[in-house]
Amino acid sequence: MTQQIDYAMQETWIKAWCYAAQVHGQQKFPGSDMPYLVHLGMVGMEILAAHAQEPIDGVGTAMQCAILHDAMEDQDIAHATLAADYGLAVADGVAALSKSPSLPKAEAMADSLRRIRQQPKAVWCVKLADRISNLQAPPHYWSAEKIGAYCEEAGVILAALGEAHGYLAQRLAAKIAAYPS
Repeated sequence: MTQQIDYAMQETWIKAWCYAAQVHGQQKFPGSDMPYLVHLGMVGMEILAAHAQEPIDGVGTAMQCAILHDAMEDQDIAHATLAADYGLAVADGVAALSKSPSLPKAEAMADSLRRIRQQPKAVWCVKLADRISNLQAPPHYWSAEKIGAYCEEAGVILAALGEAHGYLAQRLAAKIAAYPS
Protein backbone atom coordinates (compact mmCIF):
# COMPACT_ATOMS: atom_id res chain seq x y z
CA MET A 1 0.00 0.00 0.00
CA THR A 2 1.27 3.46 -0.90
CA GLN A 3 1.71 5.99 1.86
CA GLN A 4 -0.07 9.28 1.47
CA ILE A 5 1.69 12.46 2.55
CA ASP A 6 0.01 13.90 5.62
CA TYR A 7 0.59 16.65 8.16
CA ALA A 8 2.49 14.44 10.61
CA MET A 9 4.79 13.22 7.85
CA GLN A 10 5.49 16.81 6.79
CA GLU A 11 6.37 17.68 10.37
CA THR A 12 8.94 14.87 10.53
CA TRP A 13 10.48 16.13 7.28
CA ILE A 14 10.69 19.66 8.65
CA LYS A 15 12.32 18.33 11.82
CA ALA A 16 14.86 16.40 9.71
CA TRP A 17 15.47 19.46 7.49
CA CYS A 18 16.20 21.70 10.49
CA TYR A 19 18.50 19.04 11.94
CA ALA A 20 20.33 18.70 8.61
CA ALA A 21 20.80 22.47 8.51
CA GLN A 22 22.44 22.31 11.92
CA VAL A 23 24.73 19.35 11.33
CA HIS A 24 25.84 20.34 7.82
CA GLY A 25 26.32 23.95 8.98
CA GLN A 26 28.86 25.62 6.76
CA GLN A 27 29.41 22.61 4.48
CA LYS A 28 29.31 23.56 0.81
CA PHE A 29 28.16 21.55 -2.20
CA PRO A 30 31.43 20.30 -3.77
CA GLY A 31 32.78 22.61 -6.45
CA SER A 32 30.45 25.48 -5.56
CA ASP A 33 29.62 28.14 -3.01
CA MET A 34 26.13 26.71 -2.50
CA PRO A 35 25.18 25.48 0.96
CA TYR A 36 25.10 21.70 1.22
CA LEU A 37 21.37 21.93 1.98
CA VAL A 38 20.89 22.55 -1.75
CA HIS A 39 22.07 19.00 -2.43
CA LEU A 40 19.85 17.54 0.29
CA GLY A 41 16.89 19.47 -1.10
CA MET A 42 17.61 18.24 -4.62
CA VAL A 43 17.61 14.64 -3.43
CA GLY A 44 14.34 15.20 -1.59
CA MET A 45 12.78 16.84 -4.64
CA GLU A 46 13.77 13.86 -6.77
CA ILE A 47 12.01 11.60 -4.26
CA LEU A 48 8.84 13.70 -4.29
CA ALA A 49 8.79 13.97 -8.09
CA ALA A 50 9.34 10.22 -8.39
CA HIS A 51 6.57 9.53 -5.88
CA ALA A 52 4.20 11.70 -7.95
CA GLN A 53 5.01 9.64 -11.05
CA GLU A 54 5.12 6.19 -9.47
CA PRO A 55 4.25 5.92 -5.76
CA ILE A 56 7.09 4.96 -3.43
CA ASP A 57 6.00 2.61 -0.67
CA GLY A 58 7.57 4.17 2.41
CA VAL A 59 7.88 7.68 0.97
CA GLY A 60 8.01 9.11 4.51
CA THR A 61 11.10 7.08 5.31
CA ALA A 62 12.57 7.86 1.90
CA MET A 63 12.20 11.61 2.46
CA GLN A 64 13.76 11.49 5.92
CA CYS A 65 16.64 9.41 4.56
CA ALA A 66 17.03 11.82 1.62
CA ILE A 67 17.35 14.76 3.99
CA LEU A 68 19.65 12.95 6.42
CA HIS A 69 21.54 10.66 4.02
CA ASP A 70 24.95 12.30 4.50
CA ALA A 71 24.71 13.01 8.24
CA MET A 72 26.64 9.88 9.27
CA GLU A 73 29.15 9.84 6.42
CA ASP A 74 29.97 13.55 6.32
CA GLN A 75 29.25 14.69 9.88
CA ASP A 76 29.89 11.57 11.99
CA ILE A 77 26.37 11.56 13.44
CA ALA A 78 25.86 8.32 15.36
CA HIS A 79 23.34 5.68 14.31
CA ALA A 80 21.94 5.78 17.86
CA THR A 81 21.31 9.54 17.58
CA LEU A 82 19.33 9.15 14.36
CA ALA A 83 17.48 6.12 15.73
CA ALA A 84 16.44 8.04 18.86
CA ASP A 85 15.22 11.06 16.91
CA TYR A 86 13.90 9.54 13.64
CA GLY A 87 13.41 5.84 14.30
CA LEU A 88 15.33 2.68 13.48
CA ALA A 89 14.16 2.48 9.85
CA VAL A 90 15.59 5.92 9.07
CA ALA A 91 18.82 5.29 11.01
CA ASP A 92 19.34 1.94 9.27
CA GLY A 93 18.60 3.51 5.89
CA VAL A 94 21.09 6.33 6.45
CA ALA A 95 23.68 3.82 7.68
CA ALA A 96 23.27 1.74 4.51
CA LEU A 97 23.56 4.89 2.36
CA SER A 98 26.82 5.80 4.13
CA LYS A 99 30.09 4.47 2.80
CA SER A 100 32.24 2.82 5.45
CA PRO A 101 35.36 4.89 6.21
CA SER A 102 37.20 1.73 7.25
CA LEU A 103 37.10 0.28 3.73
CA PRO A 104 39.35 1.20 0.82
CA LYS A 105 37.59 3.63 -1.51
CA ALA A 106 37.42 0.98 -4.25
CA GLU A 107 35.38 -1.33 -2.00
CA ALA A 108 33.24 1.25 -0.17
CA MET A 109 30.56 1.70 -2.86
CA ALA A 110 30.10 -2.05 -3.43
CA ASP A 111 29.71 -2.51 0.33
CA SER A 112 27.19 0.33 0.56
CA LEU A 113 25.18 -1.04 -2.39
CA ARG A 114 25.11 -4.47 -0.75
CA ARG A 115 23.78 -2.92 2.47
CA ILE A 116 21.26 -0.74 0.60
CA ARG A 117 19.87 -3.83 -1.15
CA GLN A 118 19.08 -5.25 2.31
CA GLN A 119 16.86 -2.22 3.03
CA PRO A 120 13.32 -1.47 1.81
CA LYS A 121 13.19 -0.18 -1.77
CA ALA A 122 12.38 3.30 -0.47
CA VAL A 123 16.03 3.49 0.64
CA TRP A 124 17.18 2.26 -2.77
CA CYS A 125 15.25 5.19 -4.23
CA VAL A 126 17.27 7.62 -2.11
CA LYS A 127 20.55 6.33 -3.55
CA LEU A 128 19.17 6.65 -7.08
CA ALA A 129 17.99 10.20 -6.31
CA ASP A 130 21.34 11.05 -4.71
CA ARG A 131 23.29 10.07 -7.80
CA ILE A 132 20.81 11.87 -10.07
CA SER A 133 21.44 14.98 -8.00
CA ASN A 134 25.19 14.47 -8.12
CA LEU A 135 25.30 14.16 -11.91
CA GLN A 136 25.22 17.91 -12.41
CA ALA A 137 28.24 19.51 -14.09
CA PRO A 138 31.32 18.03 -12.41
CA PRO A 139 33.51 20.31 -10.31
CA HIS A 140 36.02 22.19 -12.48
CA TYR A 141 38.96 20.61 -10.66
CA TRP A 142 37.99 17.00 -11.48
CA SER A 143 40.21 15.24 -13.99
CA ALA A 144 38.75 13.56 -17.08
CA GLU A 145 39.63 10.23 -15.43
CA LYS A 146 37.66 11.07 -12.27
CA ILE A 147 34.67 12.26 -14.31
CA GLY A 148 34.68 9.02 -16.30
CA ALA A 149 34.98 6.90 -13.16
CA TYR A 150 32.13 8.78 -11.47
CA CYS A 151 29.88 8.24 -14.47
CA GLU A 152 30.86 4.55 -14.58
CA GLU A 153 30.02 4.24 -10.87
CA ALA A 154 26.60 5.76 -11.61
CA GLY A 155 26.05 2.89 -14.05
CA VAL A 156 26.91 0.41 -11.29
CA ILE A 157 24.38 2.09 -9.00
CA LEU A 158 21.73 1.97 -11.72
CA ALA A 159 22.40 -1.73 -12.38
CA ALA A 160 22.26 -2.57 -8.67
CA LEU A 161 19.23 -0.50 -7.67
CA GLY A 162 17.33 0.51 -10.80
CA GLU A 163 14.64 -2.12 -10.33
CA ALA A 164 13.42 -0.25 -7.24
CA HIS A 165 11.69 2.51 -9.21
CA GLY A 166 11.14 2.85 -12.95
CA TYR A 167 10.94 6.64 -13.02
CA LEU A 168 14.13 7.12 -10.99
CA ALA A 169 15.91 4.51 -13.11
CA GLN A 170 14.94 6.41 -16.27
CA ARG A 171 16.07 9.72 -14.73
CA LEU A 172 19.43 8.26 -13.74
CA ALA A 173 19.94 6.63 -17.15
CA ALA A 174 19.27 9.99 -18.82
CA LYS A 175 21.68 11.78 -16.48
CA ILE A 176 24.38 9.19 -17.20
CA ALA A 177 23.86 9.58 -20.96
CA ALA A 178 24.14 13.36 -20.69
CA TYR A 179 27.11 13.40 -18.30
CA PRO A 180 30.44 14.48 -19.78
CA SER A 181 32.88 11.62 -20.13
